[in-house]
Amino acid sequence: MSPIPTPPPGWEAAAESAVARGRRFDRVIPRFLLDSPVSRVGYWYGTTIGFLWGGLWSTGEVEQRSGLWVFRGMPRWTFARGGVCVGGCFLTGDGVVSARLLEHEAVHARQWRRYGFLMPFLYLFAGRDPLRNRFEIEAGLEAGNYIPRGASTR
Repeated sequence: MSPIPTPPPGWEAAAESAVARGRRFDRVIPRFLLDSPVSRVGYWYGTTIGFLWGGLWSTGEVEQRSGLWVFRGMPRWTFARGGVCVGGCFLTGDGVVSARLLEHEAVHARQWRRYGFLMPFLYLFAGRDPLRNRFEIEAGLEAGNYIPRGASTR
């Protein structure tokens, strides 16, 4: 497991700005798409895709924890970073899946329920830098192992 990098100076202000920008953007999304039957269809579609992808590539234990289907032993190329949440599925390799990490991933599952089909596009739009990605920030950067414990003043 690689060490958790120290965030650069000024990262917290940039993170707050990213979250505020995302919340402003949410205001232009039609209400019927958020936390609705429409978004639930997107969540279940994502969960189905996650379940199929995880079932196809997982070589480790598959278990249900913290309301998520956790697929372990995935080949590194089948997921981004330390793992990926697709709907209600967490797809990851052979690393430690701690309770804190599952709390972080459960927030992503909640985001999937809120945004449904929009989630992959909104996440992509938020960018790959977790310190500027509103979804990672909202899920908790420490719990997601993006910053060391105690690095956040919030």
